[in-house]
Amino acid sequence: MSSSELSGGAIEEEREPRRKPAPWGVVALVLLTGIALIRNGSGEFDIAPPQPAKAAAPDISRTRASVGAAQPLPRSVPDRVRIPVIRVDAPVTPVGVDSDGWVAAPPPDDPNLAGWFNGAVTPGEKGTAVVVGHVDNGTGPTVFYGLGALKKGNRVEIGRQDGRTAVFEVYGVEVFEKENFPGDRVYGSKGTPELRLITCGGDYSKKTGYQGNVVVFARLVQTR
Repeated sequence: MSSSELSGGAIEEEREPRRKPAPWGVVALVLLTGIALIRNGSGEFDIAPPQPAKAAAPDISRTRASVGAAQPLPRSVPDRVRIPVIRVDAPVTPVGVDSDGWVAAPPPDDPNLAGWFNGAVTPGEKGTAVVVGHVDNGTGPTVFYGLGALKKGNRVEIGRQDGRTAVFEVYGVEVFEKENFPGDRVYGSKGTPELRLITCGGDYSKKTGYQGNVVVFARLVQTR
C-alpha cells in the first residue's frame, strides 16, 4: 500500500460527484460484512496485534457532548492518514461498495494503504467519517496493525486534498464482535465532526478469521 509522498503546497481537489450520505442503519450492516474482507491477513504471526485495554473504552457520558470539538470543515477527499504514536503514515484511497454489497477493502497486497468509505462524510465534515485498513496480510503486519494500542488523547491526522490537515483526538478504542456489532453506536452522528478507524481484531481462527473489529473513536479538535 505504498505511495509517493505528497509534494508541498495545496493539492487540487479530486473532482468527485457529491454523494448523498448513506443511512447508517443500512450502511452499518454493509460495513460489518465488508470489513470482514479485511480478514485477508493470516492472523498467524508470532506476535498478535495489540488489543484495546478496558480503560480505553469511550466514556459514554462524554461522547454525547461536544467538549473540545473544532468547527466542521467543508467537504474534501482525504489522501493521507498519520498516527504518529504507532508510526502510521499512509496514503488513503476511496473505497465504496462492491458488486456483492460489501464495502470494498483496500488491496490486501499493499501493506501501507488505508481506505476512506466514500458513502459517508469526508474527515472533518460534520458527521462520522470512516477509514478502514488491514491489520495484516499473507506476509506480515500491515497499516492498522497497531490500532488496538491507541489510547485516549492520542492524535490522528488526516491530510485532505484541499491542503488542510484535520486533527482528531482519540476518546475511545474498543473491540466488538462482528456478530454483535453496534452499528448505531459506532457510526451514528454525535453532531460534531467525528472519525472512526476500523480494522480486524479479537480472537482468530483459521476457519473464520478474525472474530471482531477494533474501532477507534475520535473527534476533530484542530485544523491546520
